[in-house]
Order: sequence, then C-alpha cells, then structure tokens
Amino acid sequence: MPGTLPAQTPPIVVIGGGPAGLMAAEVLIQSGVRVHLYDSMPSVGRKFLVAGKGGLNLTHSEPREQFLARYGSRQKQLEPYLIEFGPDALRKWAAELGIPTFIGTSGRVFPTDMKAAPLLYLWKQRLLASGVIFHMRHKWLGWLADGALRFETPDGEENLQAGAVVLALGGASWAKLGSTGAWFSILASKGIELAPFKPANCSFEVTWSEHFRAKFDGQPLKSVILSLTNAQGITFQRQGEFIVTPQGLEGSLIYALSAPIRDEIETNSKAIVHVNLAPDWTVERLVERLSQPRGSRSLSNHLEKATGIKGVKAGLLWEFVPKSDFTNHHKLAAAIHDLQIPLTAPGPLDEAISTAGGVSFDAVDEHLMLRKLPGVFCAGEMLDWEAPTGGYLMTACFATGRTAGLGVLSWLQNTARMSARQER
Repeated sequence: MPGTLPAQTPPIVVIGGGPAGLMAAEVLIQSGVRVHLYDSMPSVGRKFLVAGKGGLNLTHSEPREQFLARYGSRQKQLEPYLIEFGPDALRKWAAELGIPTFIGTSGRVFPTDMKAAPLLYLWKQRLLASGVIFHMRHKWLGWLADGALRFETPDGEENLQAGAVVLALGGASWAKLGSTGAWFSILASKGIELAPFKPANCSFEVTWSEHFRAKFDGQPLKSVILSLTNAQGITFQRQGEFIVTPQGLEGSLIYALSAPIRDEIETNSKAIVHVNLAPDWTVERLVERLSQPRGSRSLSNHLEKATGIKGVKAGLLWEFVPKSDFTNHHKLAAAIHDLQIPLTAPGPLDEAISTAGGVSFDAVDEHLMLRKLPGVFCAGEMLDWEAPTGGYLMTACFATGRTAGLGVLSWLQNTARMSARQER
C-alpha cells in the first residue's frame, strides 16, 4: 500500500487524541506516511482515562446481532465499520499491545488490571516509536483561505498545510477534558450538514419533595426493572440499578434508556418511566402478603415486614403513591410493580457521558470523508450517533478511527493515480 502513495506529500494531520484519533494515527503510520497528531490538552486520552476510573470497559462480548442493535437508529451506518473492527478485533488489538482482557459476569470486556492508564501509555509509546509526532496544547481554529490548518498554541498561532486531515475532536460533553464541541461552528461555516448536540447516557431531572431529596440523595435502587413506552407505542425495558440524586435520577439503568427518555421529553415535555420495584414478586403474591394483618405496625413497618421493601424503594412509593393507597392492598401492589415517575428534563449537556448529534452521516462518504471537503475525514463522537454504556461507545470510536485512517490511505492512493495519469 505505501508504494502507491505519493512519494512526497505534506504530513497527514490527525486532530484529537482520543481513541478515534489515536487509532487513525496508528493505521496511517503503519502504512508509511508521516503523521502529526494535534490536541488542545496537555496530554492525549484525558476522557479515556476518566472513563477507565471505575474499570476500563473496552467492549462487550454479546452476540453480533445484539451488539449491533445497541446502536439504534445508526446501526445501518456503523455496521460496516463494526463488522471490520468489532469486539473480537479490539480484544486482539489490545492483546498485541500487551493488554490482556477478560469478560466480566455482565458480558462486558475489561483489561485484566481494569485500568486505562497502562493501555494508553503502551499505545502512545508504540505510536511514538513508529514515528507519530505529537503536538500538545494546540487548539484547532479552522482553515485559512489557502486551506492551511490554523492552530492556537502557547507560542501564538501556527499554520500548516496537510496532505489530508482526520478530525476526531469528540462531542460536546466534559469540556474540561477537551470535548468542547467548538468545531461545530467551524464545520457549519463550511456548509457541512450537522445535527444539534443532545445529551446521551445522561441523568434526568425529577421534581422531588425536600424531604425525599434530603433523605435519599445518593441512594441506589438495585434489582429493578425500568421501562418506557414512547408515543409510537414502542416499549423499552431493562433491568438493573440506578441512583437518586438531588436533581433526579442517574446510573447505568437510566443511561441504558436515555435516548428514548430524552426523545420522549422533547416530544411531550416530560417522560413517564415505569419502575418495577419487586421484579421477583407477582402482583398476586404482593397482594397476599400485604393483606396480612398489620396489627400495631405502622404502614412503613408493615410494608417492610410483608414485602421487604424499605429505604429508598419505600421512599419512592411514599413520594408518588397517594397515602390512601397504602391501605388498599391491590393499589399498593400495583404501584410496587408499576411505579410511575415523571422525568422533566435531561441533565446538563456537559455532564453527560456522551453526546448525540454532530456530523451527519449524509455529509460523509463510506470512508468517512466529508463530501464537501475532500481530504478531510471525521471519526468518533464527532459523528451523529449514540450508544449506551457497556463498551459500545469505545468500540465505535476505535472502529470509526480505523475507518477514517484507511479512508485517508485510499484517498491518497486515488489522488496519486490521478496525478500520474495527468502527467502522462
């Protein structure tokens, strides 16, 4: 492949030092082109390291069809890239880097030491040894009229002509880690089709009473089923756990349904989620237990004695169920199995784990090159897609970074062939 590239070209520039940008740089440097990687932060992989604080979830081991379905409305667009570089390929890549992985009880895949820092360190060292040149604290400002890239640096503005460019600048959450979304206006000025940013894998607001907020802040709800039926009659349902916050709800189960919840709020100004607080109990069994004589016990003590429901689960019942229903065994059992909680708004965009929106897939070709800007490619969270936590975000960032790198090589080859024909 390197032999078909132009003999002398300006360096290939990758802007963004997250997984997508680093993977694009790796593909490119392995093919013999000069690669310069730029990032606005003092070091690469800032958000990657934060994502690995509780254990770096690289990917997921579930069957391919189920895995691909996690990408929702963008499955069709991402599927070719994920088939070429999916969970198995990512695990093999990590092993070749010196990072063995294992499959957890949930099917999620982690490095054996659970840490992000060793992987990032080994990866950067391999890229440096291969010849990638890193430029830190270089904030991309766009282009000059002659096509040169503009960078704001500690020493003033620098300009650079590039043979091709991979943009891997992330979405618009966790700005302090580098994903500011500032690139949005730059591409908009070039007429690139963009979708507005939306929070994904985010918290949601609930109007709590002061008593509930003060008493249950930070309390987890474990082993519950969360469901939502949208305006089209489609029901989304998952089992797991979530956490009460002063503002509302967050946690893995909320993140798993964040896209339909967010879309329902956009349509109807609120979303009603349904929580089954006792999935292992039938309504009939709950009624039978609640119907037992209460004696001198309080309603709360009777609820705990009869069903085991206490703490934050009981608090939620008192928050949303009329007090009169606590003495109606059928109504209380129904509420335990189907507690309705109104969510009023998603949490702040910058606090979301990831974002939807960004560069439309209609704006790029199959190699992820911008149709209106030949030689400029996009990868990672810049593109308009979203996925739940569980390794899906990470895998797609790696896969699209690889695709963009390969796309650059293909474009350079085609450019070289066209130049050769013109010379003849």
